[in-house]
Amino acid sequence: MISRRDALKTLALTSGVLSIITPSAEAQQLPGEVHKLPPLGYDYDALEPFIDAETMKLHHDKHHAAYVAKLNQALEKEPALAARPLEELLKNLETLPETVRTEIRNQGGGHYNHTLLWQSLRKKENSAPEGDLAKAIASAFGTQATLEEQLQAAAMKQFGSGWAWLVLRAGKLVVEASANQDSPLSSGGFPLLGLDVWEHAYYLKYQNRRAEYLKAMLQVLNWDFVGERFRQVKA
Repeated sequence: MISRRDALKTLALTSGVLSIITPSAEAQQLPGEVHKLPPLGYDYDALEPFIDAETMKLHHDKHHAAYVAKLNQALEKEPALAARPLEELLKNLETLPETVRTEIRNQGGGHYNHTLLWQSLRKKENSAPEGDLAKAIASAFGTQATLEEQLQAAAMKQFGSGWAWLVLRAGKLVVEASANQDSPLSSGGFPLLGLDVWEHAYYLKYQNRRAEYLKAMLQVLNWDFVGERFRQVKA
């Protein structure tokens, strides 16, 4: 399983903005590509029995890889955008050329969202938020259980594909949902944690039982990673 120290290595402050990064030595990248598929960070079966190995392999190696490949294809149309961090592109979609705006929103969002997802998962018994994050959750939601109930409710109400998020917006923690691969970054929020409710995230094991899948996901959240992400962006 990914350790706390390894999780912290995936965080960096770039021009004052907290970004998701990945160890280049382990990433899958072809020559000339701008963006690369990050390593999962743990074995495919590391989240069993909550999330099955076959789903993790398909989700990471096929679906996430496809977002990366299509994002790189889109950036070939506008080479000047290649040097800009993905987070910056997603935060400023309205300023991007129309030739690539939708593709960066969809494919770039898919890459960013999934990179955050893999880092937000691990198998640890009785995991719970600590420190500043725990205090912020208590202030915003009362209890961790209430937060989890709101996350599940947002995910269940999402019609079709999308995400449920724990977002830092205007200095406050809120629960939100978004369609497809839209990121809270594009509307001025900062995503701390996302629950993927695209069917490819759960259908092999849970079929149409989204509620059961969501309960399983709550058992494998990496609150240490989320807490460090919160601490750094607040700082």
